[in-house]
Amino acid sequence: MAKFLRESRIAKAMSNRTVVYESHVRAFWDTARFDESDKMIHAVLRKKDQAGKDIDVEFEFGVGNVRRVLDL
Repeated sequence: MAKFLRESRIAKAMSNRTVVYESHVRAFWDTARFDESDKMIHAVLRKKDQAGKDIDVEFEFGVGNVRRVLDL
C-alpha cells in the first residue's frame, strides 16, 4: 500500500510538511468569501511590506489552483 501511495497523485499532498498556524487560518476565513459568479474564493490578508508597514493583500483562487498546487 505504501508503494501505491508514493506513486499516486496524492503523494505530494500527503507528504508536504508545511507548517500552518491556526491564527493564519482564522485570519483567512475571517475575510474569505465565495463568489458564485466566477466560482472563486476571494480573501484579503494583512502583511508587512519591505518598510514594515501593514498592507492588505487581496487574492483569489479556485479549484484549478488547488489541484495545480497539490499536483492532483
